[in-house]
Amino acid sequence: MRTSVPAAAAALILVLLGVPSGARAAAVFVELNPSTVPAGDELSIRASCEDNLKAATVTAEPIGSVTVSPEFGFLTATVRVPADTEPGDYPVALRCQEGGAATTTLHVVAGVEPSRGPATGGGGTAGGAIGSTLIGGGLLAVLAGLGLGVVSLRRRRLG
Repeated sequence: MRTSVPAAAAALILVLLGVPSGARAAAVFVELNPSTVPAGDELSIRASCEDNLKAATVTAEPIGSVTVSPEFGFLTATVRVPADTEPGDYPVALRCQEGGAATTTLHVVAGVEPSRGPATGGGGTAGGAIGSTLIGGGLLAVLAGLGLGVVSLRRRRLG
């Protein structure tokens, strides 16, 4: 198997230039999942620093100061937004031990409980005159189909 000269030259140039590897080009970031939560719900924090083997600190007004610990190559933690948190946007800041920092935004919304489900039906679960009309019409169509089936079977036997 022969290696082409241009491919070997390109590989040599990349080695000599010192193109950063994936490990050295790590980005400093902080993510919230979900980033929009009702007050009282949990959210997961995932962050990355230059050295993800050292814990870092994430701070935000509603959740206070949280330590994110190394797990699966990232810095993670799970927190609950206090139930009495006012709806709004809150800045979230990551501070790494080696000096890196990142920010994102936590969106807290009002926790509204629906009073009933949406009115999307029109069939057997529908209430009032429309529901009974639809059910009656369906039964009438089934009976008409059965009647036509009986008539067609009798004609075959006679004919």
